[in-house]
Amino acid sequence: MAVLSKYIDRIDKLKRIDIFKPTISQALVGAALAAWTIKLFYSVLPRSNNNMSINCENNLKPANIDKIKDSDILVTNAVSNEDFSLAEAEKLVLEKQLKNKRNKDLFQPGLNNDFVKQLLKLLQIMIPKVMCCETGLLAVHTLCLISRTFLSIYVAALEGAIVKYIVRKDLRQFTIVLLKWFGIAIPATFINSMIRFLEGKLSLSFRTRLVRHAYRLYFKNQNYYRVSNLDGRIENADHRLTEDISIFASSIAHLYSSLTKPCFDLMLIGLALMRSSQRLKSNILLGPALSIIVIGLTAHIMRVLSPKFGQLVSEEANRYGYLRHIHSRIITNAEEIAFYGGHKVELQQLRQAYNRLVNQMNYISTQKLWFIMVEQFFMKYVWSGTGMVMVSLPILMGSVKKRYRGRGANGDMDSNVSERTQYLTTARNLLISAADAIERMMTAYKEVVSLAGYTYRVASMIQVFEETAQGIYSKITMCEDAKGEHSVIEFINDQPVAKGRIVYSDNNDNACISLRSVPVVTPNCNVVVTCLNLSIKPGMHLLITGPNGCGKSSLFRILSGLWPIYAGELCIPRAIEDKPCMFYIPQRPYMSIGSLCDQIIYPDTRESMLRKGINENDLRNILKMVSLEHIAQRDSFYVVRDWKDILSGGEKQRMAIARLFYHKPMYALLDECTSALSVDIESSIYETVKNMGITLLTITHRPTLWKFHTHLLEFDGQGGWNFRPMELPEYQRP
Repeated sequence: MAVLSKYIDRIDKLKRIDIFKPTISQALVGAALAAWTIKLFYSVLPRSNNNMSINCENNLKPANIDKIKDSDILVTNAVSNEDFSLAEAEKLVLEKQLKNKRNKDLFQPGLNNDFVKQLLKLLQIMIPKVMCCETGLLAVHTLCLISRTFLSIYVAALEGAIVKYIVRKDLRQFTIVLLKWFGIAIPATFINSMIRFLEGKLSLSFRTRLVRHAYRLYFKNQNYYRVSNLDGRIENADHRLTEDISIFASSIAHLYSSLTKPCFDLMLIGLALMRSSQRLKSNILLGPALSIIVIGLTAHIMRVLSPKFGQLVSEEANRYGYLRHIHSRIITNAEEIAFYGGHKVELQQLRQAYNRLVNQMNYISTQKLWFIMVEQFFMKYVWSGTGMVMVSLPILMGSVKKRYRGRGANGDMDSNVSERTQYLTTARNLLISAADAIERMMTAYKEVVSLAGYTYRVASMIQVFEETAQGIYSKITMCEDAKGEHSVIEFINDQPVAKGRIVYSDNNDNACISLRSVPVVTPNCNVVVTCLNLSIKPGMHLLITGPNGCGKSSLFRILSGLWPIYAGELCIPRAIEDKPCMFYIPQRPYMSIGSLCDQIIYPDTRESMLRKGINENDLRNILKMVSLEHIAQRDSFYVVRDWKDILSGGEKQRMAIARLFYHKPMYALLDECTSALSVDIESSIYETVKNMGITLLTITHRPTLWKFHTHLLEFDGQGGWNFRPMELPEYQRP
């Protein structure tokens, strides 16, 4: 103001006019603030996507680039490429959103009937019965919340009494009330700490219930494979099982406190204020009616102006999960990416994923900016003015007797003043607590909307787990060729229906594997073989050959029950006495976390091993059969190592064969499982497998293994196949 006044003093025209200089200075400052506010809100307004795409297209036109000087061409190309990449990433996001809208099974999260149904379903999981640990925690938590409300009312009454005795100059009563005020602080602080403690315990208990239920579904019927390979509704199951469940449990536990305590506060504080108005002989309904009208109008306005935070939070979680997914892909395939030198492509994908997340977070912050401003205006100023009116009504409209005659006139006047002062102090504190309660209830609406987003993600995850466990899949990307009139797959609502069935045979004397009119179909509904009829008996060692992509490994996945059977019938023997029917060994074996003993007996546990009567000597003999006895001599059977990095490729394959010798199944599904072994070790292993009475089903390109098989299954790669016994020249092939 002083600086502006000095500039005004230099203007000769203003000196001749009688103008109040501070007023002009304030007007100039106000105009500057208004201009800055307009500029700020203009900068945060969302831009149209059409304008952005038009600008990007104009910047990418070759005619514009030709006009630039040669020295600026490289810079312009770099900027244009970056804009083009961002535009393409945004285009992919929009296409994905349109696909999700077309999918009938997916819906946008919000406060609707679907949210209520999903929340009730999750509550049944978190609180399975009336008498459980969670019910006890809720009861104690509710008791603490009610106690905190009574303590707040009592503290407000004590503060009013303190002010009353200060006005009266009554030192004795002031000291007594002050001691009471200090004494109530001990239980009040304990109750506050217990509320936060019980909220954390509730959150952890809810999370534990959900995690256990989700884990049980995730590992039921090999769902961990089906969800990621056969179903396309969940992209990042790991993120939903960890982050989303944790945030949902914390949100619902905090929401219970945010809604329950304000309700208790409003009910009990309202009764206390009505009693205070009644003591002043004022109308007890006028103040509450005014507050209900103002709060109702405020709630309606805030509900109309509130953005759809549920959808925004759900989309932010999706983009965050996609960013984590890309990071995990890079970690998993680091060696392949390093061999190819693909760091530039991976870096670009990471940047695009991070930019999408940043754009969503900026958009949410922008939406919160003006909404919080409107919210604070109503809650801080409109409600404060309403509170002042409510406090003043009992005093202005109450009937208080006045005595001015006699000796005690001054005493009665002092008493009336102290009573009104006590009322004002108590009512002010109670109204502050009530306003805080209403504000928490209003802000809880945003928490409920955000909770709707996390509820949708957790409930949809559990629904997908339940459906995939029953063989119900939904995949967006489908092979259109499979939807013809003569297709072997039947579609309902653009989704394939698995009409085939699996029959388990209990006849151990005739434990054969048979396929009757079973098509070989990939998860994308690509029909590899239209109809396969096959019967494999024990001792019938089968060699499977054919070009890449003809259905060799797909047949193993069908036999193992990983892929659904869309037609026909598969008959397999049932496992008995901890002895598996089939044991699959891939080309790249999986090394689990644990000791050397755990690698050999996988997927058995040590308790299962001891129950089978197998000891260290047996494990040592198994390692000797696969030429891995040096590992047992170097390390103990029970020392934990990172076997994925310690063992070479050939040692991993021999460790997988050791698992086969340990389990001794009826059938061994061998998918190029000896490609990293020498011919002599490979022959020794196959001889040992046959001597154990294990029937071989082998996929291989090595002609040296033909002599270990009796039958041949040939795929031609065009949907045709040929199953026949091997002829003598083939059987004796070197």
